[in-house]
Amino acid sequence: VCSGTSAWLQLRSTRMHGQEVVQGLSRDVAESIVRELPPVDPAGPRAGTLRDLFSRLMMVNPSVEVYLLDPDGRIVDHAAPEGRLRRDRVDLRPVRRLLDGEPLPIPGDDPRSVDGRKVFSAAPLMADGRLTGYLYVVLLGEAHDLIAARGSAGAVLKTALWSIGLVAVLCLAAGLVAFTLITWPLRRLTETVRQFDVDGPPLAGATALAGDSAPAQARAPERLAGSRRVAPSSADPPGGGDEIAVLDGAYRQLVARIGEQWRDLARQDRERRELIASVSHDLRTPLSSLHGFLETLLLKDATLSVDERRRYLAVALEQSGKVGVLAGSLFELARLEYDVVQPEREAFSMTDLIQDVFQRFELTAAAKSITLRADFPARVPPVVADLGMIERVLANLLDNGLRHTPRGGAITVSLVPRDDALTVMVADTGPGIADDLRAAIFERPFDVGGVRRGGGLGLRIVHRMLELHGSRIELLDDGRPGACFVFTLAVA
Repeated sequence: VCSGTSAWLQLRSTRMHGQEVVQGLSRDVAESIVRELPPVDPAGPRAGTLRDLFSRLMMVNPSVEVYLLDPDGRIVDHAAPEGRLRRDRVDLRPVRRLLDGEPLPIPGDDPRSVDGRKVFSAAPLMADGRLTGYLYVVLLGEAHDLIAARGSAGAVLKTALWSIGLVAVLCLAAGLVAFTLITWPLRRLTETVRQFDVDGPPLAGATALAGDSAPAQARAPERLAGSRRVAPSSADPPGGGDEIAVLDGAYRQLVARIGEQWRDLARQDRERRELIASVSHDLRTPLSSLHGFLETLLLKDATLSVDERRRYLAVALEQSGKVGVLAGSLFELARLEYDVVQPEREAFSMTDLIQDVFQRFELTAAAKSITLRADFPARVPPVVADLGMIERVLANLLDNGLRHTPRGGAITVSLVPRDDALTVMVADTGPGIADDLRAAIFERPFDVGGVRRGGGLGLRIVHRMLELHGSRIELLDDGRPGACFVFTLAVA
């Protein structure tokens, strides 16, 4: 369509330019003929009076056709062959425009065509100062059209067709190149989407993902579907380039986040399986013991003395208490994991709370010859937190330290005010925790010296409670013996 339109415009502009040149050169032809005419009858031109003159003029210049018009534009005399005239009147508006000197070309009616229009020359006929008619000269008549069509129609058409074909080929080639360049990023993005594999390596240019072996403390918390953690937003998709480049950058970030969340879900699933296995292991011993003593009581009830019966019942009750404590911890952890429990913040004194917790563990510590120490500055600002949760955090940490600190050891709780936060440190003089166990200390159970340390539920509950307060607990590695846990709380 573009090629055809271009060829049509070229042909039309060439034809109009030729008409403009012919009409400009022959503009005064009619006036020159009028000067050579005999005096015009004041009553107006009559039919047949100038036919011979017109015939001689057309023989001298076969391309012109001469017509005599009355003041209304009606044709009163001409030299056209019989039956060739198709109009009996000529529109005088183009004649007046030509006489007024308007820009050329100005086409007028062709008397030998029903609706044709051609360039012309015209001059008024005056008699006694009165307009009696017009001399109307068609500059490119039938003879000119016949010769022009016979000599150049084939060449013009061939040139136009070649021009159209050449332009069409060039447009097609340019369009294909442009289409390829425009759609290449989209095709690349489509191929990337088609090859997407959540378990595969990260896409080139995507955000680097932390592997499963990365330390838990180094991994940013994330909001997963149905989970409790949210990943901080990485940089926004690049704003430069076109829309496809922006979409490609956003997709790569999306793939990175999905892959990271998928691996985190897999890690959490593995940790839950390990936790279930650990809890099953921890439950098996007290349940087996409980079952054994109850079975003994049932089978030997008649032969047991009162003291033996009381001892068996005491052991069974102790094992039942262990099962109850473990079941309660599991229930509490489930409530914390799924945001059933939310902290109810209030201002309270941390020093008073630590003294209360020390009193709860004073007898246990004395029985194991373990010293409980408090290291407080002179002035400690009150903190804003959930009193019950923070009490449970301190209790779990002290219980954990008492179970793994040898006789004659010590557990120290220190408070360090820092700007708008209060740092709490709980340190013991136990065997400490190996470097290879520090990575997931708050995520999965572990053993110290063949003895199960409370990192499966106790520390996990502590980690989650502090996480609900917008804080986090860390295990310091400052070279001191034993383990040192640190967390911060907002001050009032």
